[in-house]
Amino acid sequence: MTAVLLRGGRVIDPATATDRIADVLVRDGAVAEIRDPGSVAPEGATVVDVTGRMVGPGFIDMHSHVHSIAGQRLQAMDGVTTALDLEMGLSPVEKAYADAAAQGRPLNYGFSASWLLARAVVLSGRIADADPFGGLDILYDRDWLSDSSPAQLRRWLGILESELADGALGIGVLMGYAPRTDPAEFREVARIAAAAGAPTFTHVREIVESDPTTPIDGTLEVARSAMEFGGTAHHCHVNSTSRRHVDRTLGTIETARAGGAHVTVEAYPYGAGSTGIGAAFLAPEALGAWDLKPHNLVLVATGERIRDEAHLRHVRATDPGALCIVEFLDERDERDAATLRASLAFPDSIVASDSMHIIWPDGSVDTREWPLPPGGQTHPRTAGTFAKSLRLMVREHGLWTWLEAFRRCSYLPARVLDGIAPGATRKGRLSPGADADIVVIDPDRITDQATYLDPTRPSTGVTHLLVNGRFVVRDGDIVADAYPGRGLRGEPR
Repeated sequence: MTAVLLRGGRVIDPATATDRIADVLVRDGAVAEIRDPGSVAPEGATVVDVTGRMVGPGFIDMHSHVHSIAGQRLQAMDGVTTALDLEMGLSPVEKAYADAAAQGRPLNYGFSASWLLARAVVLSGRIADADPFGGLDILYDRDWLSDSSPAQLRRWLGILESELADGALGIGVLMGYAPRTDPAEFREVARIAAAAGAPTFTHVREIVESDPTTPIDGTLEVARSAMEFGGTAHHCHVNSTSRRHVDRTLGTIETARAGGAHVTVEAYPYGAGSTGIGAAFLAPEALGAWDLKPHNLVLVATGERIRDEAHLRHVRATDPGALCIVEFLDERDERDAATLRASLAFPDSIVASDSMHIIWPDGSVDTREWPLPPGGQTHPRTAGTFAKSLRLMVREHGLWTWLEAFRRCSYLPARVLDGIAPGATRKGRLSPGADADIVVIDPDRITDQATYLDPTRPSTGVTHLLVNGRFVVRDGDIVADAYPGRGLRGEPR
């Protein structure tokens, strides 16, 4: 493999708190040397002048649902080198890894064991086929939402254990989609995960402020599981599940950490989420707990806003898997904008996108064409999460240094996976021996461009992006024939 010398950039390594001008030599898919600036390039090396640019480990997105070349290219333009589906996961994971490898991926990829799909196989008779685009109608299927008998519980826990043995990166738990299930079942999931050295990645059930009748506060449930079993409990998108109660939920997490619990947390810089419209928490009778009205829901495929309760019931009954935008905070309101920033500024909070795949008017969900064909619909966080986080937190509000930004976007997410995936130890750092997953950023130009009306506009300011030592972005644009992504797999203890 040809060597690459990135010359004269501001090199950031969050693992060693390094921030200095240096040259970076890449060879055979790894970082070979960090050299003093002006070093002599090896014979035959590709030399790229990155003077005035930030050079750091590529961003690791722990919460990506794109599963497509088109979606990964948008994420590459946003600085991402590894895109993992850890909140929901896919099943069977062996097929998910094989399919991604056969199709080719611009970015590294990986999957958790899916709690939802394991329960659906046992309780609803579903067939798991690792299809990332065809399963959201399950959210409206009431069979899998019920409690399990002892025999059913043993069966689907066995599926999760088998998935961990096959290389899953942990267990993804969509508890928010089955919020009335017995907390004892979640404790069993946390127990087997901790025994395997595997994290849980949980979309928590409702918090007490929104539903005082909840079987247990969602954030407290995650914190208690980490305290009881000693495993790693990751709290997904704390901003969207906590909404205007984020100060309290973050306080719960802080208390658990002070008591020795290993609880990690993620956030994204948007006031709206996205999911299937058949989700339990989007039922007309449940919207009030979220301070939502039907008109706060927008169908992704058409841009149509839900008119009223009757319209919502009709769409949920006829197309429960339809993706929709859920407006839970108003970014134009400074109080809500400050709430989002507080989620990102919380100590050790990780940036994660919850990105969704792109849907075109003809129903297609992927393409190798670049630039992307017009008319694609998704959530703008697919294209802009990391650039927007840098814009807000570093440039506009000064809440992070550049070193801290790389720590939250690269280093911390890799460390969540260290105990389950040996390959993670080479990621999130920029030092000799690390994987050559590298992003080069223009600090003055990095910004998001995607909007809710035009969600597939790529971010600007990512000058170069290397994945396993190969350029995926070169001179600010996608390298169309680059598919160097590799699967990151777990090895349970």
